[in-house]
Amino acid sequence: MRDPLSELKTRARLKLNASGGRQPELKLRGCLHHVAREVGFVDWEHARRVLGGSAARGDDMGTFWHAPRCSLLLSSWFSTLDEARAALAARPQEVLLPYRRQFVVVGDAFIRELGLVPEDLSWDQAQRDLVSAYASEAWRRLASLRILAPRDTFASS
Repeated sequence: MRDPLSELKTRARLKLNASGGRQPELKLRGCLHHVAREVGFVDWEHARRVLGGSAARGDDMGTFWHAPRCSLLLSSWFSTLDEARAALAARPQEVLLPYRRQFVVVGDAFIRELGLVPEDLSWDQAQRDLVSAYASEAWRRLASLRILAPRDTFASS
């Protein structure tokens, strides 16, 4: 499976090539920023840091693990990781996801709105906690699947 950064780079190159030179001001760097914003990051550097596995604890993780229709679902939001982990311990069938500098514990409907399959074994391999599993093999697989999800599962930029 292709890593999420490679997928974003490919999308940026396709965007640049699709311009066919009709927009001379359009550069690869601008295309990279655009595709990063499309999937929930501030800019290319933000996406590169988070999806590349080098974000530090407490960094803004973007809105990558959120979809517009998820706002209609009941989910538990937390400002601290300790509170989120306590909620996950009480509801171990759910999943803990990062959202910017906050955390959300969600059920299967939320996962489906992300364009993902709740039954994927990677959730269990990540111990249903994508904060603790950050940059692990299971996290990378889920991030790769997320990046391939339908574009309408990402907030528009």
